[in-house]
Amino acid sequence: MNKHLSSLIALQELDTEARQLKTQKNDLPLRLSKLEEANEKSNLDFAENKKKYDDILAQHRELESKLKKGSDALSKAKDRLGEVKTNKEYQAMLKEIENVETKNSEIETEIICLLEEIDKSKKVLQEQEKTKEQQDRQYELQRQIIKGDIDSLDEKIRKCSQQLQQLMESIPKDLTKRYEMIKALNNGTAVVSVWKGVCGGCHMNIPPQLYNELQKTDDLFSCPNCSRIIYWQNKEECED
Repeated sequence: MNKHLSSLIALQELDTEARQLKTQKNDLPLRLSKLEEANEKSNLDFAENKKKYDDILAQHRELESKLKKGSDALSKAKDRLGEVKTNKEYQAMLKEIENVETKNSEIETEIICLLEEIDKSKKVLQEQEKTKEQQDRQYELQRQIIKGDIDSLDEKIRKCSQQLQQLMESIPKDLTKRYEMIKALNNGTAVVSVWKGVCGGCHMNIPPQLYNELQKTDDLFSCPNCSRIIYWQNKEECED
């Protein structure tokens, strides 16, 4: 095969490989971003539920503090009951004690209801903590895999770029210029094979005479339809 044609075919193969590697790499940051978004949402949901639980505990502490103050007030009121001198004062103290007892009873009822809510919330939070631990491990595993894939693809792209540069330097500049021009006009593909009279780039039939010439000589030919550089390739032999 013509040396320059062989180099152009190799150049196209490397170009295609580099493009595929870059496409694979371009998908990875998006995957990583979605993974991080999902993890962030999970963290926010957990933090919100934890805050609700902490708020209930704070509410419980506040009620316990109010109940203690109410109990102290009740104890002091009962102590003062023996010090009153008139029936009117006595009735007033009984009324005050009754009010404090009623308020303390209401607080106790609130505390009982709150304790049930705390127990339920604690169980839910404990289950969420277990789930979050699993999600965190899975997130970190997936994050490391994606980052590893990015690093691996970066290395492959780097090597491919080096090979491309070396190969470009071995081809006459007029050919590389022609190659780049055709590639720019045809979605990154400048060199394609022809089999059974059909161009592998545009999938159109080429003239029979041109097809015969491709099989006989190593000269550089272009597809009359898409202008890509073409060469004959026996697909049956490739399959074998």
